[in-house]
Amino acid sequence: MHTYIHKVHYYETDKMGITHHSNYVRWMEEARADFLKSIGYGMKKLEQDGITSPVVSVQCRYKHPTTFDDEISIDVTLDKYTGVRLELSYIMTELKSRVVVMTAASTHCFIDKSGKPVVLKKAFPQFDAALKSLL
Repeated sequence: MHTYIHKVHYYETDKMGITHHSNYVRWMEEARADFLKSIGYGMKKLEQDGITSPVVSVQCRYKHPTTFDDEISIDVTLDKYTGVRLELSYIMTELKSRVVVMTAASTHCFIDKSGKPVVLKKAFPQFDAALKSLL
């Protein structure tokens, strides 16, 4: 598990003063990028290696609203890795109250610059091994 902290910005809130639902998906992306960076394969490195990792699916369950200046702890867990696809789960918790504000999951694949799937075991064995070691 990897933990990322996000502080809710004023511009992320709506007229009612609560965080707009679309921002949680952005936070998932921030947390995923931070997770990959923590294992030595940040987005910049992946792109330099000619790999992108688009979203295949996203599932979100909103549990409790957040507001401006809340600090949100986002726990990222690698649930499944097939060599081509990566499945992550997220638990977002407001730090002060420890209330779970959202649970979510995302699935990503790895593709090259032409859009073809990349089998990491063959093309990037060290990255493949790093992901497998987390399962």
